[in-house]
Amino acid sequence: MTTPEYKDQGAYHLPVMLQETLDGLRIIPGGTYVDCTFGGGGHSRGILERLGPEGKLFVFDQDSDARANVPNDSRITFLPHNFRHIGRFLRLHDAGPVDGILADLGVSSHQFDEADRGFSFRYDADLDMRMDQRQTLTAYDVVNTYSEQQLHLLFEQFGEVTNAKTLARTIVQVRRSVSLKTISNFKAALNSVVKGNPNKYFAQVFQALRIEVNDELGALKEMLQQTPGLLSPGGRVAIITFHSLEDRLVKNFFKRGSFEDEDQSDPFGKSVAPLLLKAITKKPVSPGDIELRQNPRSRSAKLRVAERL
Repeated sequence: MTTPEYKDQGAYHLPVMLQETLDGLRIIPGGTYVDCTFGGGGHSRGILERLGPEGKLFVFDQDSDARANVPNDSRITFLPHNFRHIGRFLRLHDAGPVDGILADLGVSSHQFDEADRGFSFRYDADLDMRMDQRQTLTAYDVVNTYSEQQLHLLFEQFGEVTNAKTLARTIVQVRRSVSLKTISNFKAALNSVVKGNPNKYFAQVFQALRIEVNDELGALKEMLQQTPGLLSPGGRVAIITFHSLEDRLVKNFFKRGSFEDEDQSDPFGKSVAPLLLKAITKKPVSPGDIELRQNPRSRSAKLRVAERL
């Protein structure tokens, strides 16, 4: 079988830990697989190269830009939706138990580098950050309408911003007289409260806003909860995370079947959540030195793999 033709994906997004992820999924040539975060299609291309003619691949991406990267290959089905709806759309396509599920939770290089998407503080554009342009909530809506307490919590929890309380208070005070609609206005308004390295500080602030706008942690939880019921026995799930909040959710779910940091048990000491997954990676896998040199954006990536019991 000839390899499907793809556009130059390096310009869109380099797939992180490609070989490690494919090896972790343990591709069966005639199997059915799901790529929850299609993006530039790098991981999907690797899966297709290991699939035979009877194999199937379902790919999700809520970003409409990703559709242009779908190859002309009858084995692939593109689903333009958030992966939190994975079970619903697999049922609609009569995709029975699948053999593997992959999710690369990082924002694509394409999204960061498209200035008008508002994901990066390196450019000036509207404060947007929507992965799905069909939704209405933007980062501007968050900073312009959320209460001081709401802003404090999201910057503290999602961005681990050291002075989250001061930051929230400043935003509420400034927005009364200054428009925060653009990235440049937003950054200028916060100059007086930036602590430490400005680049690191704004990276944390923008991460928090992006997570809130796209409900990233909520979507991840919903997808993980559906995973055991979608995988066939022996099927595997591979998740690549890029910050500790995501990694902790994945780690706990693979280990305990819940998102809590401690085992949940009934009054008799029996585990409340039945274990349906077995962690294959006892510790997260990180990119090697060569990949780190070729793709510095992979430096915070962690891969975890689990198997359906």
